[in-house]
Amino acid sequence: MRDTFTLCGKSVLPGTRQRIDVPLPDLSSQTLITMPVHVVHGKKKGPVLFISAAIHGDELNGIEIIRSILATKAINRLHGTLVAVPVVNTYGLINMSRYLPDRRDLNRSFPGSETGSLAARLAYLFMNTIVSHCTHGIDLHTGSGHRSNLPQIRADLDDSETEKLARSFGVPVLLNASLRDGSLRAAANELGIPILLYEAGEASRYNDICIRAGVRGVFNVMRCLNMLPESKNTPRRQPFIARSSLWLRAPQSGLFKPTVKLGQSVVKGDVIGYIAEPSDGALVEVKSNSTGIVIGSMELPVVHEGDAIVHIARFNDDNEEVAEHVETFQQDYNDMVGANG
Repeated sequence: MRDTFTLCGKSVLPGTRQRIDVPLPDLSSQTLITMPVHVVHGKKKGPVLFISAAIHGDELNGIEIIRSILATKAINRLHGTLVAVPVVNTYGLINMSRYLPDRRDLNRSFPGSETGSLAARLAYLFMNTIVSHCTHGIDLHTGSGHRSNLPQIRADLDDSETEKLARSFGVPVLLNASLRDGSLRAAANELGIPILLYEAGEASRYNDICIRAGVRGVFNVMRCLNMLPESKNTPRRQPFIARSSLWLRAPQSGLFKPTVKLGQSVVKGDVIGYIAEPSDGALVEVKSNSTGIVIGSMELPVVHEGDAIVHIARFNDDNEEVAEHVETFQQDYNDMVGANG
């Protein structure tokens, strides 16, 4: 038998699961507040994987992904330990805000400080209570600021273990993203913990395709780590790796209407949308200054000059082949959503 798994002074026996409410600093009304953590401690040895969501309080897809995973019978056969945190930034969820009450971005506050700002204290607590006890991690996100993201994995793909997990996730596009100071990925990397960041959909709303792809992706990673038995499903197509990306910015203020969709291939010079002047209705073309695949797009028409409006990933591979792979991926999940109502 394995040893018990201890978190925040609570012990979880092998072959059992338990919800542990980690105390957080009170609200200004002195209302008690906690960070709920679900621990599934398998009978057999294996990795300790954390899954986190809502580091930004308005990013909801990840919460539903974790709920769906915990409701699946498959995790009862788990080798190793799953530590699932559906809402890291409880304060942000309460206020439907990306940020904490101190207006700081939690994902720029790691590894945190025990005596710092509220954001620094929450980051420190999460690192020392959760992350430092794990061997691997998956952090779930959506687009921000009324922007929607194509399902994608962002990770340090120059690390062989991380790349293996990223390829196993099952999304068509992997982005070799540099580590940002203050991010959870950077802090986990300092501890030698391979971590994936799943980006999909838009803040403040559910997207069934992004949720289903996220659930399947997490299970794929768990199988890759031998935490669950291999699936008998048809092998997945290999993803394409983007080595760089850039945001196209609004050349002027107005109302933006895109003419491209997520996953679409664009060539430098293509018209990717129009900005209308609300006073006289004049249209200004917005052209791509790069060749690649659209992986992010502004959903709110109102833009100001300089706003990021379309995100393009650049590949060494044939863009049409990448776009075809993305289209197949989207159709597969569209069919799955349709079949399940």
